[in-house]
Amino acid sequence: MTIKKFYILCAALFCFMAVSAQQNISVSSPDGKLKFLLKITPETVSYEVNYKKQLLVENSLLGFSFDNGEFGSNLKTGKVRRKSIDETYELVVGKVSSARNHCNEMIVPLQEKEAPGRLINLVVRAFNDGVAFRYEFPEQEGWNSYVMYDEKTQFRLNGNPMALLMYLPGYINTHEGVYTHTEYDKIAKKRLIEMPVTLEFDNGIYMSITEAAVRDYAGMYLVKEKDGFAGKLSPRLGQEKIKVEINEFPHRTPWRVLSVADRVGGLLETNILTSLNEPCKIEDTSWIKPCRTTFTWWNGNVVPDSTFSPGNNFETNKYYIDFAARNGLDAHGIYGYAETPWYYDDNFNFGWAGPNADITRPIPCLNMPRIVEYAKSKGVGIHLWVHWRPLYDKLEEAFALYEKWGVKGLMVDFLDRDDQEMIRIQEEILQAAARHRLFIQFHGSSKPSGLTRTYPNEFTREGTLNYEVCKWDTLVNADHDISVPFTRLLAGPTDYHLGGFRALPRSEFKIQYVNPYVMSTRCHMMAMYVVLENHLTSLCDTPMAYEGQPGFEVLRTVPGTWDEMHVPLAEFNKYVTVARRNGTDWWVGALNDGTARTLNLKLDFLGEGEYRAEVYTDAPDAERNPNHLSKEIRTVTRKDKIELPLAVDGGAVLRISKL
Repeated sequence: MTIKKFYILCAALFCFMAVSAQQNISVSSPDGKLKFLLKITPETVSYEVNYKKQLLVENSLLGFSFDNGEFGSNLKTGKVRRKSIDETYELVVGKVSSARNHCNEMIVPLQEKEAPGRLINLVVRAFNDGVAFRYEFPEQEGWNSYVMYDEKTQFRLNGNPMALLMYLPGYINTHEGVYTHTEYDKIAKKRLIEMPVTLEFDNGIYMSITEAAVRDYAGMYLVKEKDGFAGKLSPRLGQEKIKVEINEFPHRTPWRVLSVADRVGGLLETNILTSLNEPCKIEDTSWIKPCRTTFTWWNGNVVPDSTFSPGNNFETNKYYIDFAARNGLDAHGIYGYAETPWYYDDNFNFGWAGPNADITRPIPCLNMPRIVEYAKSKGVGIHLWVHWRPLYDKLEEAFALYEKWGVKGLMVDFLDRDDQEMIRIQEEILQAAARHRLFIQFHGSSKPSGLTRTYPNEFTREGTLNYEVCKWDTLVNADHDISVPFTRLLAGPTDYHLGGFRALPRSEFKIQYVNPYVMSTRCHMMAMYVVLENHLTSLCDTPMAYEGQPGFEVLRTVPGTWDEMHVPLAEFNKYVTVARRNGTDWWVGALNDGTARTLNLKLDFLGEGEYRAEVYTDAPDAERNPNHLSKEIRTVTRKDKIELPLAVDGGAVLRISKL
């Protein structure tokens, strides 16, 4: 044998030994199109994701860094457990009322070959529209708690897809910002990135990365490193090293979720996040009903020229309660006035509660019992704003008082964190609120993770740059709005300070803190109520801005929860049309960016028979006069098409009722 042949033989033998040392374990979706492949070698544990035989995620590492050492190498696998899941579950509030949880699951025990012999189970579920995985820490000898420094989950993308994402300045933030639309290889390195991140691959494949069932754990972000996206957990407050601390097993991490579709509308239609959460924990849900509410902070608590002054007083709130009663709204929101909350706070600053702030003590000039009683006499509930910190200090006492008053729910604000402690606090707030029949709206908060299935009294979350910004900046326009359905909305209900009815063209827009303007058409503003999933519908403008105005009837009647939804038309980050059914009625909202276009909407999502369609579209002069709209009433069937002319920064709304 020549030396050359000897080296070739040795190289072949080495490759054979390397391949034989790698263990591959896979699970595929029920339709076989989506595949998760786990690769285990003596040095690493990694995975890849294929959709329709196209590689989307490649050789992405898994592992942990604990106080008692790294976990991710020199592992053996136990017996892999597999099962198919196919069940239907009901949602109390949601984008559908009945959802299907259909997937194939595998559980792979990963145990260290040498001491300390720690065991972690990797649980993977493959759906037709996505894959998800999480880690489980079972009860075991010698290890029943941990201090985690890092979860070393990677998402290394194949190719150079287009990405839509938001950079954040740090772990303590409001989760608000503008979106960047760029190629994967141009994403800035070492910058914190909010999830969901949405990606457009070749061949029209779309993928979104986010997380589900975030409970007793830290929220995750992404950072672009040389090997691709790396997951980064929010650290414990006041230090950077410890991310998660668990004192008892069993324990489970959140699900790492990759939603996948061959059209971008499929990412909006999936129910994968609620399917990955536990069933409802609230025994009696009869009191949980979507709500339409005023939120007067946005407009500045404006009242007409009258015999009373606007402010923290009975008359100001009576004015808005009467407006709500006249127009069939469910609640009136009370936050206070100017920089003064409705309760005692020695700091006089919404963002930083004073050390003696007391959310059980209304300020003297605000006769809260009288306001609540008056609202009750008008059939209107009360919706209170509170800062989270003084609320958490008196959680049970405050909720018992609010229940006694007859309050419907609360906006809990300025959380600004999603470290493990804050994630725990949020769940405690939801649990306590449920005991006292209160809904919760989180503001200054992290994204949702499908927890509305488990705690349906969580109606909505902010976590996105929204129309409040129109009071002090020009960042929120139709180009920003159109990014939200393809990013933040994919995580769940989205609160956006909706309802601005005073629009100016972008070129004429001016910043105004009281009576603020918006810079999209009236139809665009109306369509936001349909496109966004939001179980707490807010009407943030003044009664004078609404009453007698074209389109106000849409805001007064649009539902807050849905039975069915479809996305018949969408182009990534340009326009989207969402059709939602409530009972026998269909609502359609179309949002456009800053480029005028015409859409042809097929009505094939309708059932058989004839329907009455109220069609709201941008008026021919909407680019110059964005508050102008056209309304047409016509009879339609599922065989019809409707032409929707969308102006610059425009939109359209349809209400379709069975005849």
